[in-house]
Parts: sequence; C-alpha cells; structure tokens
Amino acid sequence: MGSFSIWHWLVVLVIVVLIFGTKKLKNLGQDLGGAVKGFKEGMKEGGDAAASNPETTSADPKRVSADTIDVEAKEKERT
Repeated sequence: MGSFSIWHWLVVLVIVVLIFGTKKLKNLGQDLGGAVKGFKEGMKEGGDAAASNPETTSADPKRVSADTIDVEAKEKERT
C-alpha cells in the first residue's frame, strides 16, 4: 500500500466533482487565484516601500486611534 496510482486520483477527482459541481469548483479556483495574485502584489509593493523608507512601514498609533474613533462616532450617529 505505497503510493496512489493515477486511477485512485481519478476516482477522487470524479467524486469531488460530483459532490461540489464544476461551477463551484471553478469559482473556488478563481477566488484562490485572485488571492494568490493579490498576495504577490502586496508583497511586491510592501518590499518596494520598505526598501525606500523603512520608517513609513510602521503605522502611527495616534493616527490609527483617531481614525478608529471617527468611524465609531459615525456608526453611533447612524443609530
């Protein structure tokens, strides 16, 4: 009972297609591909920004908290 043969993998593939359907598998593949592409672009942009100015990579705590307070205030106004 070593490795699986091609026939084992084909049976598994047929079962997965029958359970999930081709449309759902296609959407899953597109979502996964988009996520990988976005991750690669983010890593590329992050690497460029860190190389040019290492001080800009860390967030300003005062700015983050002020933005958070503004968002919370707007949410309270809506209710």
